[in-house]
Amino acid sequence: MSARPFKVLGIQQVAIGGLSKERLKTLWVDKLGLEVTGTFRSERENVDEDICAMGAGPFKVEVDLMQPLDADKKPAVHATPLNHIGLWIDDLPKAVEWLGANGVRFAPGGIRKGAAGFDICFMHPKGNEEFPIGGEGVLIELVQAPPEVIAAFATIAG
Repeated sequence: MSARPFKVLGIQQVAIGGLSKERLKTLWVDKLGLEVTGTFRSERENVDEDICAMGAGPFKVEVDLMQPLDADKKPAVHATPLNHIGLWIDDLPKAVEWLGANGVRFAPGGIRKGAAGFDICFMHPKGNEEFPIGGEGVLIELVQAPPEVIAAFATIAG
């Protein structure tokens, strides 16, 4: 196996699904004090979400509160309450190329713009015969870190 040509810098987001964003917001916004910083709605991804934040600057972590547009359709963003975790990646194209070449299965869709405007792609929660390595039941979003996040993590990596 060749040397890994990318770094996982830190957690970019945690996505939580439920049948009602309002119920999720009662805990995360009203009780825990996170700030709603944006919204995202996609028929293709069957999601209506509020993007919340904790922390600041390059160390800000998103908490996405998601409900399905149609609870009977896929993807079922509410079916697993901890829907996915997002990781900052310093070089997303290199990461996808290397991981795929080393047996990691990706969900359909490839690299694309995500809800927060960053390039993203998803590692499939389950491996298969061709790509035996998956997230062992967890959907993992790889997120291209912008230059300021890469620089900030470099300063603490020492």
